[in-house]
Amino acid sequence: MPSGAYFARVRVGGKLFRESLKSDVFSVAELRLADFIKQKRAELGVETRVDSGRMTFGDLLGIFRQRLDGEPDLKPGAKVYRHKCIAALLKSWPELEARNVARITKENCLFWAQRFARKYSASVYNNTVGTLRMVLEIAVEKGVRGNNPARYISKRRIEPKQLQLPEPHQFNRLVKAINDGGGGCSRDCADLVQFLAFGGFRKNEAANVTWGDCDFRRKEIRIQVTKNGEPRIIPMIPKMEELLLRLRRSRQAEPDNERVMLVQECQKAIDRGVREVGIPRITHHDLRHLFATRCIESGVDIPTVSRWLGHKDGGALAMKVYGHLRNEHSQEMAQKVAF
Repeated sequence: MPSGAYFARVRVGGKLFRESLKSDVFSVAELRLADFIKQKRAELGVETRVDSGRMTFGDLLGIFRQRLDGEPDLKPGAKVYRHKCIAALLKSWPELEARNVARITKENCLFWAQRFARKYSASVYNNTVGTLRMVLEIAVEKGVRGNNPARYISKRRIEPKQLQLPEPHQFNRLVKAINDGGGGCSRDCADLVQFLAFGGFRKNEAANVTWGDCDFRRKEIRIQVTKNGEPRIIPMIPKMEELLLRLRRSRQAEPDNERVMLVQECQKAIDRGVREVGIPRITHHDLRHLFATRCIESGVDIPTVSRWLGHKDGGALAMKVYGHLRNEHSQEMAQKVAF
């Protein structure tokens, strides 16, 4: 083809299918061709049940999962999250999978949504509702239904989280409380809390940083495992450099491929620490917010902070979450202007 992309042109069950494989690399297209044929064969099996009026929601899910897993432009994390939404949907509506698609009513969907909304956050609710709509839309596509009964479910408004982050002196007391917790991993947990706060990492990102990713000469940390799959560089702030140098001195024999953090999560230790210090509960992700907050309060511009956090929107999300901090900083700076 002029575009360079490979196309599949196959006959399955007597029907001819032609579709782009969305790749100009032969080896990749070859793999996608096998998946394409498998998908069409599965769909033809469903078509038999469509013709006999026996198509179930489980049949729709089979098609949806195949399409989801075969979508080349969707990030792996987005696929995993969508599968989690499916699991939440089936758990909260156990009889749904075996239900005849033609017999799923608007009232069924609204009743499920009402119960589901009482147990889950607005974001989980909205994404699960969206997943239900996408699955049922396949029934409309196949001609099993004339409309999508899930379209009547209203999404919930997501209220922005009110951040209650520790002040510098409270953070220092929290780290000490965790470090002195008396557990076998207390010191390692305190190191992780500082590592997250001084680098703004996501929990999974922090867990995969190795000594080879830490460039002490350039004072940079390379994050290889990221949410969007694209590595990024984060500068070592002075506190981060101090932490890493201390850890490296105590573990000099470790090879470069050894992970820096000895624990991957420490929420129980954090919970005990905040109770002891007497501050509001925080999570691993709140430590990422703490990093961004301290950066902005120190005068770092929002686009730069956004880049350090790994956002791909040029700072739009960071501005939404931390914009009030920039305004407060601006007012503080304005008071220093004199004529």
